[in-house]
Amino acid sequence: MSGLAQQREQKEAAALERRRRRELLRRERIFNPRIRTIGIDKDALDAQVKERKIQEAAEKAQHERFAHDMKKNDKLMCLLEERQKNEIKDMNKALKEFQKNFQKPETRREFDLNDPQALKKDRPARVSDDDPRCTISGMQKFMGEDLNYDQRMKFQKEQIREWSLQQQKDLKNALADQKLADDLYDKFRIELDRKLIEEQKKEEESRRNVCAATKTFNKIQAVELDHKNELEKAQKMKDDMDEITCLLRGDFLSENPDQAIGPCSKHPVLVDRWKGMNQEQLMAIRKFQKEQVLEKERVREQERRRDAEWDRQRLQAARAQLLWERQQQRQGRVQRQDLDDWNAELSQEQKAKNIYLKEEEYSNIPTEEFYAQFNTSTR
Repeated sequence: MSGLAQQREQKEAAALERRRRRELLRRERIFNPRIRTIGIDKDALDAQVKERKIQEAAEKAQHERFAHDMKKNDKLMCLLEERQKNEIKDMNKALKEFQKNFQKPETRREFDLNDPQALKKDRPARVSDDDPRCTISGMQKFMGEDLNYDQRMKFQKEQIREWSLQQQKDLKNALADQKLADDLYDKFRIELDRKLIEEQKKEEESRRNVCAATKTFNKIQAVELDHKNELEKAQKMKDDMDEITCLLRGDFLSENPDQAIGPCSKHPVLVDRWKGMNQEQLMAIRKFQKEQVLEKERVREQERRRDAEWDRQRLQAARAQLLWERQQQRQGRVQRQDLDDWNAELSQEQKAKNIYLKEEEYSNIPTEEFYAQFNTSTR
């Protein structure tokens, strides 16, 4: 509990200190003639407005720089995506050309099994002795019947040579196409790099121009601000000198007592220009104050006497009340004693009456009934 009380006292002391500080600041503002006349601090407000504008300009420049970077990144991304699409398109085109030239259905080994014109193209098992389709498994030609061996071997060699030449030609064409595609890709990449370099140069040039313009604008603003500050400083010094001269030569510092005389009889004294009272007025005020002191002492003496009289009357009333209460208590005791005696007498009389009534009743009944009633009563 002591800790809570101490914390509460600390909070109250801190609040009291804050209120006292606010009151001192308010008093400084109220009693400052410049602030009271102008009302606000225009220089501070202008400085705040200028700082706000500078902050907004910096934020705007930062947002524009971010937007420019985003545009540049989007442009680069679009160029890269376009280049990737072109590469995929060229690769698909080259793949289709290769399949068309080197992977024809007719060149497949199992094409004869799936050829739709196989029946139309089919010939008899053997046309002549030099039929190349008459193989050993066909049972159309036997050992010793190969009469066209030399022509057949020559034809096979020629055919192999033609195939080799065709393959070499196709390979050269493929290499030439690949080289052409690589050259085109290199040219496209070089052109793209050149465009990117030009864009970067333009961006750097524009950035340099912006920086130069900003620097020039800042220099102009600094010169204008210095000139403005010098003019304001000179004007302020002139105003201060005029104010000091006016105050030194005015009636306020010279304490001219005539300036407190009012223009009319309704207000003979101007309070805001009054510089004090003369000796006669001071003596009259002191005399009046002495009379007030004597009157106050007389009133105090009357109040003291009246209070003493009231105290004496209260004591007498209290003493009379105490005596009356004691008398009432004595009378009450006497009345209670008389009442107790009277009640005791009534009780004795009632008992005697009851005994008498019983004796009368017992004397009027027979002896046997008397004993029966006596036994019943004793039971």
